[in-house]
Amino acid sequence: MTAISHAGATAIAHAAALLRAGQLVALPTETVYGLGGDATNDRAVAAIFKAKGRPRFNPLIVHVRTVAYAETLAVFNAPARRAAARFWPGPLTLVLPRQPAAGLSLLASAGLDTVAIRVPAHPVAQALLREADRPIAAPSANRSGRISPTEAAHVAEELGEDVALILDDGPTSVGLESTVLDLSGQSPVLLRPGAITLEALTELLGPVHLAGSAVPKSPGMLASHYAPNLPVRLATGGARPGEALLAFGPSAPPGFAEVLWLSRSGDLAEAAANLFAMLRRLDRPCFTAIAVMPIPEHGLGRAINDRLRRAAAPRGN
Repeated sequence: MTAISHAGATAIAHAAALLRAGQLVALPTETVYGLGGDATNDRAVAAIFKAKGRPRFNPLIVHVRTVAYAETLAVFNAPARRAAARFWPGPLTLVLPRQPAAGLSLLASAGLDTVAIRVPAHPVAQALLREADRPIAAPSANRSGRISPTEAAHVAEELGEDVALILDDGPTSVGLESTVLDLSGQSPVLLRPGAITLEALTELLGPVHLAGSAVPKSPGMLASHYAPNLPVRLATGGARPGEALLAFGPSAPPGFAEVLWLSRSGDLAEAAANLFAMLRRLDRPCFTAIAVMPIPEHGLGRAINDRLRRAAAPRGN
């Protein structure tokens, strides 16, 4: 059974060391308990998806200590600065354009050019962020689709040994996931309601649209998405002239101009961690297309294949 430790100074220092080593730690926030991993570490972020059993790569919320640190990771506009000044630290997540040199795992943003970011108010979360000295990606610490955990025991029941340590600071104060507000486009869009209400946001920012209304839909909803400039060909057999290859498994067919291995050992977590970065590495005009070997359609493989199918879909005008 995963260790549950009272969130004192010694346990927080241990949790920070685990995070720096790429392991997962459950931590209390004012909203719910989060499943935390190093947001700059591709393998740690992939492990979050695996532990939760997420059917798709939804962007993860990245937690940081201060507004100043958040501005090194995301591009803040005037509405974002007003929202941060009013509601941070607190249960509000902002979706903003990612800084080009942020150093965050592309997987944490699901390959998008935005980042979902929050400054939590909980003292344990703040202490862990300070001790770990890095941003922490932390969705709710439960299996995908199940009730979010508001006590440490809930995390243990849900995740078992998939998490290295659970920091216990009693029941969370808010008990609902954070409000998520998209400020990356022309108009504010409420993606998820929470403790920061629509009324409070409207009072501060003016009209706030609801996701799925007349404004553009949330990122990641189009059939063709996550696509490089080059065409993507799935379930490849032999090489076609000028193609590069994303390989999976111990061997690859011959004849490709360049080969990058998502995972030689067939490890889906490793493949997930490598996916977006390797697609970008092969997206060069010296190649004619990117071919991809078959990925098993189970576990993280379903999420990998979802993104690959969108990348390979016919492009819009």
